[in-house]
Amino acid sequence: MNGISRNATIVLVALLAAPVFAQKDTPKTNNQENHASGPSGNAGQNQPRPATTDTTYVIGPSDELNISVWDEPQLTRPVIVRPDGMISLPLINDVQAAGRTTTQLKDLITEKLNKFKNDPQVTVIVTAINSQRVYVIGQVARAGAYPILPGMNVLQAIASAGGLTLFAKQGSIVVIRTENGKQARFPFDYKDVVNGRSPEQNIVLRPGDTVVVP
Repeated sequence: MNGISRNATIVLVALLAAPVFAQKDTPKTNNQENHASGPSGNAGQNQPRPATTDTTYVIGPSDELNISVWDEPQLTRPVIVRPDGMISLPLINDVQAAGRTTTQLKDLITEKLNKFKNDPQVTVIVTAINSQRVYVIGQVARAGAYPILPGMNVLQAIASAGGLTLFAKQGSIVVIRTENGKQARFPFDYKDVVNGRSPEQNIVLRPGDTVVVP
């Protein structure tokens, strides 16, 4: 009887352990594999978001860029355009970025890298626009300097500053712009523009414009 009991115990333990070993050997599903490795095989690698998709945008000092060279991680990095308009990259050292579009800068970097690498695949993305600003002052929630986005108008600039305060004189807002050394003033009636009566007053802003809310 002792031998029979011992054999029965061994069989019972083996049956209980079988699902555990089966679970360990179960292959990963496609979803699990994709989650673990990601589309490129590198977990946690996210592409930076562009600050603008406007291909005509001209890069300026203090703008933040992401330079990516395919299959060259040592050449892929975020950079900030220096006050002199230059950026620094391995192998090619200083490159003039300010005054160029992303396409022009990409072509320049590609040309310089051709001396070291065959057919380099370069991508240039503007991740933050810091060189071009407008100023919103007076009776707004957050007066200050704000990056100007392509096509940004007066209403959008006021919204960026948190909107008008209760004390704002909505009909007396003015945009001040300096052109060729001369100051130009553009009136802006908030109520009229919001109600669709004077859409022409909602002008597209330029770098350096100041929106004054009395």
